[in-house]
Amino acid sequence: MFAVIKTGGKQYRVSQGDKLRVETIDTDEGESVNLDDVLMIGEGDKVTIGTPLVSSASVTAKVLSHGRGKKIEIVKFRRRKHYRRQMGHRQNYTELEITGIQA
Repeated sequence: MFAVIKTGGKQYRVSQGDKLRVETIDTDEGESVNLDDVLMIGEGDKVTIGTPLVSSASVTAKVLSHGRGKKIEIVKFRRRKHYRRQMGHRQNYTELEITGIQA
C-alpha cells in the first residue's frame, strides 16, 4: 500500500517503513505525527484519487530527527567588472519514518 502526501509545499510518495526528509515540522524527536493531507492512496490495481484530498485518510509517522541539509553555495560573478558576491544556505529538515497508512 502506498500514499501520496503533501507537506511543506511538496508531495511525497510513501509506503510503510519509508524514511524521508521533509520541511521542518514542529514536533519533538521520538513523537508521532499525523499527516492528514493525503492526495492519493493505492494498493495494487485499486487506486483512490482525492478531489483534492482523500477524505478520512491519514498517514502516521514517527519523528526520527531534526537537522540541516548540505550547504548550497550561491556565487554571482561578473568578469572584468570587479563584482563578486558569495552566499550560502542550509535548509532545515525533519526526518520521518512512516509507521502506518489508514484509508
